Amino acid sequence: MEEMYDVCRRHMNCRVRVHTRCGECYDGVIVNVDRNNVYLRTSGGVRISGWFGPGFGYGPGFGGDILALSLFTLLAIALI
Repeated sequence: MEEMYDVCRRHMNCRVRVHTRCGECYDGVIVNVDRNNVYLRTSGGVRISGWFGPGFGYGPGFGGDILALSLFTLLAIALI
């Protein structure tokens, strides 16, 4: 988890594609990272393969929201 934390810190304010261990893929800009989570700002034109429904802060039509992902679930991060 420490390695993912360092990768996220180095890519703050960069546009990235994040892949999780669950097979989900998220595009956005890293706006913050702490020892447990990375925070992505998504936009209306960004592909989000996950859907957690109303009340979770993002989903289709909720462009520009912040998505928190656990560093533990991250598999890979790529610059886009």
